[in-house]
Amino acid sequence: MAVQSKSALARARACIRIESEALSDTARSLGAEFVETAKAVEAVVKDGHKLIFSGVGKSAHIAEKLTGTFNSTGVSSCFLDATQALHGDLGLCAEGDLAILLSNSGQTEEILRLIPVLKRFGVKLVAFTSHRESDLAKNADHHLIYRVRREACPLELAPTASTTAALALGDALAMVLLEARGLTRDDFGQYHPAGNIGALLLKVRDIMRTGERLPVARENVTTQDAILAMTRAKSGSIALVDRAGRLTGILTDGDFRRSALSGPGFLQKPVSAFMTGNPKVVAEDALGVDALRLFETYKIDDLIVVDRRGRPVGLIDGQDLPKLKIV
Repeated sequence: MAVQSKSALARARACIRIESEALSDTARSLGAEFVETAKAVEAVVKDGHKLIFSGVGKSAHIAEKLTGTFNSTGVSSCFLDATQALHGDLGLCAEGDLAILLSNSGQTEEILRLIPVLKRFGVKLVAFTSHRESDLAKNADHHLIYRVRREACPLELAPTASTTAALALGDALAMVLLEARGLTRDDFGQYHPAGNIGALLLKVRDIMRTGERLPVARENVTTQDAILAMTRAKSGSIALVDRAGRLTGILTDGDFRRSALSGPGFLQKPVSAFMTGNPKVVAEDALGVDALRLFETYKIDDLIVVDRRGRPVGLIDGQDLPKLKIV
């Protein structure tokens, strides 16, 4: 049977509505049990122990994703294959750890077999299920219960609404703990040294040009001297300062080209006649993302980095920043 436009759209919208209902029902049902579970997880993390996620089938995929989410926020976590656990992988478990066991029915055989083994290791258990009266929930120390009226699958077989709700509930737990631990953007960046996040959360001081690559001159030098200083530094701009060393302006390649149009003898004129006064600046302890926003907002090619006294300490060329789009 070929896909028909109207029926395909109707089915897609129905699927999303059903999954949305599961999310809404789960959000409304949260109460004291969630808070107690969050406190238990927080205590384990504070004591330096790790979280262990396990599930079978689609629940295993959710468990692996949540493992990655918690790791990305600095919470030591690992995924335990429920089958392989009984054949040697239990070596990753240690007394004081906490296992979050995912099973929509709460009756998954492989997960239930883990319960007595993990307890023997001194591992606390959190049941992650939609069935409060299941064997998993009854034998766990804490519960994370999500609500699912029905699956979005027309056959009522493929896990859809249940996996969506489970994932969202796990994310909610991760974000509650993130906030409780006071995690900052700098902390988050430490766990993402590569890719867009890592680049954006670098400090300005980590990417700015300094030393010989930072041309600086008094604002009363000739335009020629300023251009020579830019050339020696292989820079597209130069920071101009007053007698106290405070930034007063910037001369860029564009400013230089425009100064040439002022007529003969422009090279001997003071650079202050052609510089851009009160240029945009950024602090050295700001984040790379803050510098990137200035570049994108004001359409500039160079950005002077200043200290608390307004003195230039670095330069960021637009080419120094990752070619990233802020969303």
